[in-house]
Formats: sequence, structure tokens, C-alpha cells
Amino acid sequence: MAANPWFSWDYVTANWDAIREALIIHASLTVEAVAIAIVVSVPLAALATRVRWLAGPVVGFASTLYTIPSLALFAILAPFMGIGRAPVLLGLVLYALVILVRTAVAALQGVDPAVLDAARGLGYGRARRFWTVELPSALPGIVTGVRLATVSTVALVTVGVVVGYGGLGNLLFRGFQSFYRAEITTATVLCLLLALVLDVLLWLVGRALTPWLRGRAA
Repeated sequence: MAANPWFSWDYVTANWDAIREALIIHASLTVEAVAIAIVVSVPLAALATRVRWLAGPVVGFASTLYTIPSLALFAILAPFMGIGRAPVLLGLVLYALVILVRTAVAALQGVDPAVLDAARGLGYGRARRFWTVELPSALPGIVTGVRLATVSTVALVTVGVVVGYGGLGNLLFRGFQSFYRAEITTATVLCLLLALVLDVLLWLVGRALTPWLRGRAA
């Protein structure tokens, strides 16, 4: 076997504790960032949909955030928040918000006006109409946005290595520094698997939350 193979099971077994810790950090950062972004983005999208003139500025501001390179954003946050988890988490939340706000606004604006008129005709107030008509109708689009944001966040976590907290990105960085190919491949494969697992889980959650779509497809 070559001295520096692209994949080495011996490397995985000998360094499993460090690999597992990096994977846990990577997964927890991803889940926490997307969860916070969901909590912020859905009410913000609902407000932008309700107050029409807000939709343009909200989506425009979110789009502007996405133009900031991730390396630059984490580096900018570090002097104010220090090195470690906090600046990485904030940066990930901001990037996830970009995707979630845009998809949530589009999903809520795409609700059939006839359905909303029918709800008004039945005497539904704004709050009841939002929770029982608008949000369920927009849910497939919102779930799609959550899936996109999650996969994107898995990739962005690795950039957190610039402030010392990159999860599997730390393994990648060490591998690139020493050109230890087994370390690079292991971190890359685990990132791909984590993104795939989270995407499948969210797809299943989406199916569970929208049973009427399964009936329609059948």
C-alpha cells in the first residue's frame, strides 16, 4: 500500500475519537444554525408577505448578504465575537437565512388566492388563516428551502476553520497543510454523508408534514 493513500482505514480507526468529535461539532453546528434560521425566517417572510412593500427590501437584503464571501464574513465577525463557535454559528445562521427567507417568501406568495378568499369567506381571521391555510399551503416550498439551506450549511461549516471551529473542516485544513490525502478524503466523505443523511431526514419530515400531497400523487 502507498505510504500516503487517498483512503486509509488504519487512519480512521487510529483517529476515530478526533474524527467523531469533529463530526459531532459539524452536525450540531449545522442543525443549530438551520433551526435558528427557520425560527427567524418564517415570521420574517410572513411579515414581508403581509406588508407588501417589505418583500423587496427583505429579499434584497438577504441576497446582499449572500454576496459576502464566507471567509471574509467569518474573519469580520471574529474581532467582535472572538474565536470559536459563536462567530461560526452567527455566520451560518446569516447564510441560511438568505435561502430560507427567499424560499419562504416565494412559497407564501404562491398560495392560491382563491383558497385565501375561501378562508376569508368562512370567517377566518388573519392568525387562523395563516396557521391553517397559508402556512400548510406554503409548507412544501418551505421544506425545500430548509433542505437547500441544510446542505449548503454542511459545506459552509468547513470554512469555520478560519476562526478555529470548522468541524470536519479542521481535518481538511490539516490534511491540506501536510497533504495527508487520507485525512482529506475522510473529511470530504463524511461531509457528503452528513449532507445526504440530513437531506433524507428532512425529506421524510416533509412527507410526514404534508400527507395530503401523497394522497394527491396517488
